[in-house]
Amino acid sequence: MAKDTGESKQYQASKGASIYILIICTLLYMVNYMDRQVVAAVVEPMKAALSLNDSDVGILGSIFLLSIALFSFPVAYLVDRWSRRKAIAIMAILWSGFTFLTGKAWNFWSLFVPRSLVGVGEAGFSAGGTAMVGAAYSSKARGAAMGIFNMSIPLGIALGSVLAGALAKTQGWQAPFLYFAIPGVILGILALFMKDYKTVATTSATGSKVTFGQSIKTLFKIPSLVWVLVGYGLANIMSMSFLFWTPAFVGRAWGVDVVAANAVMVPIVLAAIVGSPLGGILADVWFKKDPRGRLYIPAITIFLSAICLAGAIFLQFKGIGMALVIAYGVLNVMALPCLSAISQDVAPAAQKGLVWGLMVFCMYVFGGGWSPYMVGAISDALGQGAQALGTALIIASAGGILGGICYLMAARPYPADMEKVKHEQLMAEK
Repeated sequence: MAKDTGESKQYQASKGASIYILIICTLLYMVNYMDRQVVAAVVEPMKAALSLNDSDVGILGSIFLLSIALFSFPVAYLVDRWSRRKAIAIMAILWSGFTFLTGKAWNFWSLFVPRSLVGVGEAGFSAGGTAMVGAAYSSKARGAAMGIFNMSIPLGIALGSVLAGALAKTQGWQAPFLYFAIPGVILGILALFMKDYKTVATTSATGSKVTFGQSIKTLFKIPSLVWVLVGYGLANIMSMSFLFWTPAFVGRAWGVDVVAANAVMVPIVLAAIVGSPLGGILADVWFKKDPRGRLYIPAITIFLSAICLAGAIFLQFKGIGMALVIAYGVLNVMALPCLSAISQDVAPAAQKGLVWGLMVFCMYVFGGGWSPYMVGAISDALGQGAQALGTALIIASAGGILGGICYLMAARPYPADMEKVKHEQLMAEK
């Protein structure tokens, strides 16, 4: 159980403090995804400059994602046991520093090491940011707040793609890494001024402190969360493959340069900017009528997004294919605010950050982290051309269908799981 060990008032952020938290966390999440997208944006010039193949590039994508998975647990545990705002500040500065060093690389291994360390720096941000935003808003408004927070993902991908493509063409493939490091440091400092909640002590029925392993075991005893964890990993086989390989696919299919190839990402992710808050709002509306609605939204949208993406790739994003991939952009991201809210709805107060660390871990280990290499390896085996890479991406889209099935399975136990923790309260810092 969770309890407050000192005298303090219940945590309640003022309107101004809540807005500040939402703004800083949203901007940091945007920069986070700009830094994630930069490798995908410069695949072709980077391959040419360093004599890499698709498998090499896929390894860079996968090691980055798997380093996030590996460190998401301990960093998320630190977020819960220490200070969310301080952890967020340190992580932002760290990942920005290693992003800068990536831009100084001269061969595969000098890319591999700093890129994996960028993943270490980013490992716990989504856990800390989700916990901060979730605590700053009530359960009835949480879906909409998470919609705004997660809106930064497509926005970061769009800015990362366009800016990185332009910088790579005019100043070389290393330039985006150097420039993108700057805003993360500034926002990391500003994060220190967010209003945090008091760290919640965890004790067992006997009064002893709950260990890291026991905390994880507690989360795996929540039935709806287990289904969500598996579904999130499977769905991200599709999502991570799309994000990492789409600019390269467009460049090969259309025969265009790095700027034009990355520009194709803009209408897709701008559509996704609409999808994120829309998913949160619809989930909140359905939640008021039936709590399971917060899971029906991601189940339906992720399933439909898989169908749209497979069709769009088959048509090489031409004609109806472009309309389908824009629909994918809207539908795919609608699940994120729902899943963020669900994780906070069912987690005990002492594991609000850890539960999202667990989500991130499963997101990559259950499929998302391996998918860039998997797609690259399939592409190499089939010849590396546009058709080869497109076939690999269509295979990866099946993960979305499997993920949607898991979300439907999570809907049944979700209301009961939420009921078990609704009495727990967060306390304000002294």
